[in-house]
Amino acid sequence: MTGGTAAVRVVDADPRDPGLRRRMAELLVEGFREMAPEAWPDLASAAGEVTEAFAPDRTCRVAVDGDGSVLGWIGALPMYDGNVWELHPLVVDAARRQQGIGRALVADLEERAREAGAVTMYLGSDDVAGMTSLGGVDLFPGALERLREIRSLRGHPFEFYRRCGYEVVGVLPDANGPGKPDIFMAKSLRGRGG
Repeated sequence: MTGGTAAVRVVDADPRDPGLRRRMAELLVEGFREMAPEAWPDLASAAGEVTEAFAPDRTCRVAVDGDGSVLGWIGALPMYDGNVWELHPLVVDAARRQQGIGRALVADLEERAREAGAVTMYLGSDDVAGMTSLGGVDLFPGALERLREIRSLRGHPFEFYRRCGYEVVGVLPDANGPGKPDIFMAKSLRGRGG
């Protein structure tokens, strides 16, 4: 794929590269600052997430340009005896968004999961900043009815995942505190094109 003028490749992340690890942590802090500021508020917390992404049972891939600069990264954890993989996290440099990098990372991860025998990709897309119609409200009673009517108010990532073929499969009200739900999404990896 190309982004701007340089080709973009998705490759395995090297856990031994301290510069790469730092860049991955910086991307988390920067990428989630507005959408989920409590997720990784500083480099120390983000570095902990990067360390977890390199655990032996996980997959971690990075998007790099022709110069080797890291533009984004994605991680995953096999679950349910490998039948389901949880996509977590995904982040793309803010200056390089809307260029297909996130989509390339997701497609690459889906292919890796298929090769490993997974049949479903799953993710949680928190709304801690009131970016959807589910944020900032009490979802009880009738959480599923409200979920049917979900809509983005300010560019919430669930829209991106929908464009990648994911569908909303559930919600956990108040997962991150009152009015801050986790929106569950999944995609079948079986069959032609997922």
